[in-house]
Amino acid sequence: MMAGMDLPAMLREAAAHGASDLHLQPDAPPTVRLLGELRTDGPPCAAATLERLARELVGPADWPAALARRSADLARVVAGVRCRINVLWSHAGPGLAIRLLPEGVPTLRDLNLHPALGRLVAARDGLVLVAGATGSGKTSTLAALLHELDRNEARHVVTIEQPVEFVLRPTRCLVRQREVGRDTPDDAQALLDALREDIDVLMVGELRRPEVMRLTLDACETGHLVLASIHASSTVEALQRLVSAFPAEQQPSVCSRLATSLVGVVAQQLRHREDLGFRVPVCEVLAGSTAARSVIRQGQLHKLPTVLQTGAADGAWTLPRYEAWLEDRADLRAPALQRDVGRPLDLASACARPTRALDDAARAAEPAPAARTSPPDDAASRPGDADADPDVIVLQPEESELSDLLADLEEDEGGAR
Repeated sequence: MMAGMDLPAMLREAAAHGASDLHLQPDAPPTVRLLGELRTDGPPCAAATLERLARELVGPADWPAALARRSADLARVVAGVRCRINVLWSHAGPGLAIRLLPEGVPTLRDLNLHPALGRLVAARDGLVLVAGATGSGKTSTLAALLHELDRNEARHVVTIEQPVEFVLRPTRCLVRQREVGRDTPDDAQALLDALREDIDVLMVGELRRPEVMRLTLDACETGHLVLASIHASSTVEALQRLVSAFPAEQQPSVCSRLATSLVGVVAQQLRHREDLGFRVPVCEVLAGSTAARSVIRQGQLHKLPTVLQTGAADGAWTLPRYEAWLEDRADLRAPALQRDVGRPLDLASACARPTRALDDAARAAEPAPAARTSPPDDAASRPGDADADPDVIVLQPEESELSDLLADLEEDEGGAR
């Protein structure tokens, strides 16, 4: 069992080898995901060590809430590596699931996505869905679409995320990124707020609850362009999941609303290319064409595969067609986290160091707690101090200064007489 853990050193090592994720679990060795495969290295983690790491990452102010909920989501920069961190409790105790994020906001070109996807954000209103499994790059694709929007237009964008993963640096757009739990109590409230904020574009990090899905459709119908992600393996499954989240008696109405507002659905998978040594996104794209809208309005979602097959002229892409496009490209880019350090992965070295969750630079960047002035030792003997508010700082003049002030006043009064 490891006695300590230097998380910054561990993350630097993981990033140097192009890992996408780092998992820390009590009584299990550190585990990274490289090219989609899990690899372990180092001695097992101790539960007490992981709890100390989790407490430092979450912070003292939010730690009680994390303990009560038994989980916490946060974004941090540790050892120069941007991370999305989930703190969780399991049968073994507290653990960490850390997603390593690339620096900067990716573009469609950086992600090896088809440039035609940029047309999705040219719409003035409607719904754009990005679907995929966990870890398939949905958030990266949404960020790239917003980057494409900012490159071409000046619009007011509000994002609702949990947590904020990519900090957008707009050049033309006005962008407000709201983090659930930090800037707004929940995603439903943030959606209601957004409709009163003179927005043009809304990005919803993930559609999970029926209430959020309903409010998202409302936003589409009130003249806004809405981008959102949803867990689904295909474009058809994404729409089926959205519709089935509502009661059966409401589903015909939902299909009608969806048909009116749909701009397009992108369902992506990450597939490893042996010839390249890294993973590339393979996409299925359903465009909001007349044929697609007609099928959706009738509630016949099972017919959408046919629309995909025959809708190339409308901007639809099947997986085989998209793969063929990728095969023809000779300029595919390696992911930003991809590295080739020419040596084996070594997480064990970081396990032999003292426990710390943040490096010195990260600690220096954190705001210092407000200083509080302690009362003098004899404060309790002063009249009226027993009922004083402990958060109110009272400045007491020194006795010598008070004596001098009284003497000056007496001299002035004497001169006046």
